[in-house]
Amino acid sequence: MPNVLNIFSQIRVMDVIDIIIVALVVYKVLHFIRETRASQLVKGLILLLIVTNLSELLRLNTIYWLLRNTMTLGSIAIIIVFQPELRRALEYLGRGKFWTRSFLEIRQELVKDLISNLVSALSYLSKNNIGALIILERETSISDFTETGTILNADVSEQLLINIFNTNAPLHDGAVIIRGESIFAAGCVLPLSENKSLSKELGTRHRAGIGITERSDAVSLIVSEETGAISIAIDGKLSRFLDIQSVERILNNLYLNDKKHPLLPFVKKIWSPKR
Repeated sequence: MPNVLNIFSQIRVMDVIDIIIVALVVYKVLHFIRETRASQLVKGLILLLIVTNLSELLRLNTIYWLLRNTMTLGSIAIIIVFQPELRRALEYLGRGKFWTRSFLEIRQELVKDLISNLVSALSYLSKNNIGALIILERETSISDFTETGTILNADVSEQLLINIFNTNAPLHDGAVIIRGESIFAAGCVLPLSENKSLSKELGTRHRAGIGITERSDAVSLIVSEETGAISIAIDGKLSRFLDIQSVERILNNLYLNDKKHPLLPFVKKIWSPKR
């Protein structure tokens, strides 16, 4: 007990302030990481560190050497891959907003812009009977299908989506895949649904939109070229003839609420052969 008291007696006020500042910085950094795609990277790095330390303890020299060199190169790769996130963090730090605004609020602003652009594009495409297929990637990676198209990695904008699906554009026949808050790829080829109960009136675009949701947790936004009707597919189920207000509510719920199946409360009617 006396030893513990001696330790506490040696702590200065500046030491306490130092600890508090470090704790706040670590909290803000972790909060930022959790709200971006960097969270998966951090998990991977932690696992890599554990395996590296284990290989050193077990004297697995070859594995240890490989992992140490991989981590050295990986630190450079992290800076390159996550340059947009690092730049955004430094910008807000420079503006003095690191403490006044959470990164969650920053992300929500970006998400609201994303939803606004999606809704505006869908509204235009629907009114002009321009066929479209937009895939929103979620937790399950669909990288196998992005490789079939053209990698864009561009910001989501109403104008870009409209141009992609313009009938004279070279990528209009394929699907656009949105990963996070950007258009990752366009002109992608997707697997068709194997559901034999689907109506014959559904074309390739709708069957592809349903097919990708049967193989992953992705969400498909579909605009019919014949009728201009907007449909949404999730978990292999298709909801048709949605108005733009319903689509906006669904997207808000999808991006801003953390639920496993965010669309289900809002889907008006699940498609059935009678429709």
